[in-house]
Amino acid sequence: MDRISALRNVEEALAAFESGETDLSGLERDVRGVLRTYATEFEGDLAAYRASGSGPADGVVVLAPDRTTARERVRDLVADPGTFEVAAVDE
Repeated sequence: MDRISALRNVEEALAAFESGETDLSGLERDVRGVLRTYATEFEGDLAAYRASGSGPADGVVVLAPDRTTARERVRDLVADPGTFEVAAVDE
């Protein structure tokens, strides 16, 4: 998916929300799906990983080829990330 297609898909999701065809939860799901598809295709053969734990890293989502790289990317993004684990995010 290229940038223009991603923007069009987000615009369609917003229009559906504005016309009452979907609720906020549906809008969030649709936009998240568009962004995840765009990002994974843009970056190559990567998967989304979500950090979970008791520190600032909790909830951070990164793209990576594997869990080890995902942990490294979370550490690079979050100052003092605390204790956390990463798991693949299912679409």
